[in-house]
Amino acid sequence: MIVEATNYFAKDGRAEDVLKQRRRATEIRRQLGLAPGRILVRTEGDGPDVQWECSFETREDYEADMAARKASKDFTEARQAMHTLLSRFERHLYEVDQ
Repeated sequence: MIVEATNYFAKDGRAEDVLKQRRRATEIRRQLGLAPGRILVRTEGDGPDVQWECSFETREDYEADMAARKASKDFTEARQAMHTLLSRFERHLYEVDQ
């Protein structure tokens, strides 16, 4: 199993906007027939203001998901809008340890 985790570090005062934009991107995922994943909001400590994660059965499933996102005009626009709100973005892939 592959897990994609994206970390969103908001520009000063923009954390709520980042969360709203992540929710919008998640709704676009649903409209595309993709798994919505899970949104996490930092409540304390250091780290990203918002994190999104989604699990995929195989690497091929992950790559197909990425291709669907790339092919979507709406998702591309949502991604571009998100980056105007961020001071930093990270994407990490993990393999679940069986």
